[in-house]
Amino acid sequence: MPSSRRAPISQRKQPQQARSTELVGAILQAAVQVLSKEGAPRFTTARVAERAGVSVGSVYQYFPNKAAILFRLQSDEWRQTTEMLCRILEDRSHEPLQRLRRLVHAFVRSECDEAEMRVALADAAPLYRDAPEAQQARKSADRTVAAFLREVLPKATPAARALAGDLIRTTLATVGKDFSEQPRTVREIKAYSDAMADMFCAYLLSLRSGDTRCAA
Repeated sequence: MPSSRRAPISQRKQPQQARSTELVGAILQAAVQVLSKEGAPRFTTARVAERAGVSVGSVYQYFPNKAAILFRLQSDEWRQTTEMLCRILEDRSHEPLQRLRRLVHAFVRSECDEAEMRVALADAAPLYRDAPEAQQARKSADRTVAAFLREVLPKATPAARALAGDLIRTTLATVGKDFSEQPRTVREIKAYSDAMADMFCAYLLSLRSGDTRCAA
């Protein structure tokens, strides 16, 4: 019976010297260019090596397969998004719903700014979506959202907070992706972000106190 184990998607090793770090950086930059130009279906390790000006063997020193390269690109995107989410939601100098508004605006802007790469990575997601490494990469953002909702909804049941968190995350990811697939003006981005933030705020306020008005 064939094994159902998935191919590894983690880097073989981390660069230890400046020269190795530069090599990995060149490989990743080339991967971005190949993915943007060729798309996920035509993305290969050989094309990345050619664009980077290195041998395929040099690529395999650090990445066991093309899924590992794509996962590193996706991991970097997840890390940047998670850092943004944590920075905004954990900033206690702003009221909770103000933080949520800031997050929605920042997220939608980032989706539009990096739409081409995000669409390409989404096409490649089946290569790594269910891998353990991918699940682990998403846990940090989940913890931050859960802590934020405990602050906003201290009297809500865990089930209600979990539902709210899932709704917000899923809506941001799905609607943000769909909205960013077409070129958008600054005015359109602001209007869309305001509308989505209004919806989230009204929902959380209704859970907290039954008040359907959204805080300014």
